[in-house]
Amino acid sequence: MLNWAVTFLVIALIAALLGFTSIAGAAIGIAKILFFVFLILFVVSLVAGGLRGRGAPR
Repeated sequence: MLNWAVTFLVIALIAALLGFTSIAGAAIGIAKILFFVFLILFVVSLVAGGLRGRGAPR
């Protein structure tokens, strides 16, 4: 998921350098959404891993 966010960020930067402002704006928007989705999934996985913890020693 983070790869997609970085890919859209790079596309947006290249489009901005070439003057395609509407494409750059759309790509930045997609990159932001993907980054926040990745961040939320990361936090959820950290919390789930912390709650699961380790079992009792045998």
